[in-house]
Amino acid sequence: MAAKTLKVKLVKGIAGTRGDQRATLAGLGLRRVNQVVELVDTPSVRGMVDKVGHLVRLED
Repeated sequence: MAAKTLKVKLVKGIAGTRGDQRATLAGLGLRRVNQVVELVDTPSVRGMVDKVGHLVRLED
């Protein structure tokens, strides 16, 4: 069975954010606004998305 994935889109810029939030976005592979990455749905990825939830959006 294939692993479940999440599509995460960066909807706000990173200017003015804390360093740990920038590092989290880099860990998710997000660099530019409107960039979408597809990630495996794991608890660690979910935690990272929650940490920067105000900057990203989950897509279907």
